[in-house]
Amino acid sequence: MPDALKRGESTAPSAEGGADQRAAPRFMLMIRAAKLIVDETSEFLCVIRDASTSGLKIRLFNPLPRHRSLAVELSNGDRYPVEHVWTDGHFAGFRFGSEVDIERLLDETHGAFPKRHVRLRIRLDAILHSGGEAVRIAFHDISQQGACIDSDKWLLMNELVRLETDVLPPIYAKVRWRSHPRYGLLFEQTFKLDELARIAGPLQTGDHAHDALNHPDRLRRS
Repeated sequence: MPDALKRGESTAPSAEGGADQRAAPRFMLMIRAAKLIVDETSEFLCVIRDASTSGLKIRLFNPLPRHRSLAVELSNGDRYPVEHVWTDGHFAGFRFGSEVDIERLLDETHGAFPKRHVRLRIRLDAILHSGGEAVRIAFHDISQQGACIDSDKWLLMNELVRLETDVLPPIYAKVRWRSHPRYGLLFEQTFKLDELARIAGPLQTGDHAHDALNHPDRLRRS
């Protein structure tokens, strides 16, 4: 790996050097939300700070757990297997399994999901308040702006609902799409990236054993 990435520093090619400079690994300063996928089962929000054809420097919000495999996935769904090289405080360096196309990595307008926020798969049960009823639902994934949930109760398009869990503040959201029993919700108030990262991180490691379903008193007409 280039020395700059080993040290956690960033560098950019100068305007001088011509063809020799263009043939060298290219370093790009950037601030881009992504997620780190651990062992294909756990997902953690992170921020890519700089990148080259051989690796990445990433801002982490959660401790890196012990792992067998790692991958970085961008908001558009592009995924890159990586290997952990170093950690320095909240930052860590990762090496790609093979050289990547840096221009493609920088351009998130392509891919399966262009122009959307990073979504985390999470295991979280909740209580949903709708039409004077409180029902049990399960999160499928969550982003800064919304969530995908599974609900046995039929929900109306554009219906305003309230969600309660033990790890998130009460959330008000509107139903934006539905394919019963799966629904897409748009939050009335968005999360900050670091806020959501620190809330969702422990859910990936199973550190939160309790959830809204452990409070049957919430299951009443509201």
